[in-house]
Amino acid sequence: MNLWDIIRDFFVSLFSFDQAHPLLFTQFYFWAFFALVFAVFSLFHSKVLLRNGFLFAVSLFFYYKTSGVFLALLLFVIVYNFFAAKWLHRLRSERARSAVTALSVVVDLGILAYFKYAYFLTDFVNNLFGLQLQVHDVLGEWLNMLVGAEVFRVDAIILPVGISFFTFQAVSYVVDVKRRKIAPVEGFLDFGFYLSFFPQLVAGPIVRAVEFVQQLHKPYNLSRRWFGIAVFWIMNGLLKKLILADYLAVNFCDRVFENPLLYSGFENLSALFCYSLQVYADFSGYTDIATGVAMLMGFYLPKNFDSPYKAVNTQQFWRRWHMSLSRWLRDYLYIPLGGNRNATPATFVIILAVAVFGSFLSGSWWVAFGVFVVAAAIGLWAWLKPGDRKLITTNINSMNTMLLGGLWHGASWNFMIWGGLNGLGMVIYKVWTKRSMLQRLVIITFFTAVAGLLCRLTPAPVWNLFFVWLLIIWAGTVVKALLRRLVIPSAPSVIPSTPSVIPSEASVSPALLWLSRAWDIFQTFVFITFTRLFFRSGSNLDPALANEQAWNTAKNMVNQIGSAWDLSLLPEMAWQHRTVLLVFVLGMLIHWLPERFKRCYRIVFARLPLPVMALVVVAIIVFFYQFITADLQTFIYFQF
Repeated sequence: MNLWDIIRDFFVSLFSFDQAHPLLFTQFYFWAFFALVFAVFSLFHSKVLLRNGFLFAVSLFFYYKTSGVFLALLLFVIVYNFFAAKWLHRLRSERARSAVTALSVVVDLGILAYFKYAYFLTDFVNNLFGLQLQVHDVLGEWLNMLVGAEVFRVDAIILPVGISFFTFQAVSYVVDVKRRKIAPVEGFLDFGFYLSFFPQLVAGPIVRAVEFVQQLHKPYNLSRRWFGIAVFWIMNGLLKKLILADYLAVNFCDRVFENPLLYSGFENLSALFCYSLQVYADFSGYTDIATGVAMLMGFYLPKNFDSPYKAVNTQQFWRRWHMSLSRWLRDYLYIPLGGNRNATPATFVIILAVAVFGSFLSGSWWVAFGVFVVAAAIGLWAWLKPGDRKLITTNINSMNTMLLGGLWHGASWNFMIWGGLNGLGMVIYKVWTKRSMLQRLVIITFFTAVAGLLCRLTPAPVWNLFFVWLLIIWAGTVVKALLRRLVIPSAPSVIPSTPSVIPSEASVSPALLWLSRAWDIFQTFVFITFTRLFFRSGSNLDPALANEQAWNTAKNMVNQIGSAWDLSLLPEMAWQHRTVLLVFVLGMLIHWLPERFKRCYRIVFARLPLPVMALVVVAIIVFFYQFITADLQTFIYFQF
């Protein structure tokens, strides 16, 4: 091969899309790409128009290297929403403004639904009307007609990387223009840059126009300290991704989830907890890298994670986890549904839709019947006790939001269960905190006793799991009741704030307060981890087969974890997986470090002299290299 062939092959690979090897933050190719981008960027960073136009073009190239032909889809979303917002801004009639907004939302979410729910909707229509429709990629067919050749597959619909994130950003932009929170972006290049900014394009965070557009015309400013902080976030993200997420996935989690029946209950449970750390390290690692890369170019992304496994209840967890999505769901779904004020017609439409979808996904109309029975019971409660109506509608809207949040991740029965469990956890927490300690003791004792009876009368692994979990909650409730009785006799019977806070804190020793908070964190982490059983089971699957495979995986893991354990083998199994368990324990300990301590070592790193910082970065990269797997793992949230 001569020099010309080598150069030609290099440029062909440089500008071609390889579906098997998308551009990832963990690849050397990306950092070579970013070094070149940053070098060119530094030449005209003070010329705002040129800078933004250049970064827009770079972002489009980045998305092409990540998703290939779906770049056309991103361009359509940019063009359509840019002109829709301009049109909307010129209208004075509120009815017309609402119609244009609704049309834009339908177009954006329709695109998302086509790619994400085509298999689900096709199966639904087939089962409902007895048809034999097959999924057909209309976009691929159009492109084949355009190029005059059979280049693109039409018998399967492939989910574009990051489609949920840029369509959600587009929806928030148009709705905010409708609400007059922002004015439309003047220049097309500016809007295109906002919607396609490459650090956060394919896996978030979801950036609001009100947070980002104002940065587009600010002079570039990167102080020496902020440069150090940016480098720290990049190194921190790579550490999370390569050392925690990828190591746990390749060496343990993926193997167990692929075939749970080959592993013991202890190994299944360990894989479940390791996955909880893996998914956090993977997603927050991406966010950290995106934050650092954006900061180097003078842009600041919203915080997306706030040590979520320090949460003391499910509601607080969702204020700390994927914060940009949680805020998006709150502002564009929960509040329009009525929020904590009242129920709206959409509230009941969603209940009906959930019942129908749940029945279809599960294959049983008993699910719909169960939903209607529960809805009727709640309606009767609201009618008999008008004073509780606000609490009831708030909880219904919260549950609807979490169920739709689950379906956002994919049209799978497992995702619906995952969203429903998280919604149920939030609802139970709200109701639980309004009960007196005596009422809590009575309620949890009753349900624990019922679970124990079920274990004896109808033995099944799932009842064993419920019994153990309820027993943990019962023990925690008893301990807290004793603390209130013995340490603070005058404490009120209803806790006015979170369960981790004991009234009259001044009269309680810091050790007891710390233990109380640690127990709440432990219970919340265990609950969130078990909901992840359904989340992980529904991921990484062919959409056409996802429901059956995901359900079987979840069922098998529950059976393995809930069945009798041979305790004599635990030491041997723990030793066999000692490295994985050690990585998990170290990862969790680092996660639980106090925020002030983490802030201190960030600042220490940022203040290092540049030569010393460079040496530290090189040492870290050499360390990373020891953990890199043969085939780099894509980021989990790329598929959403």
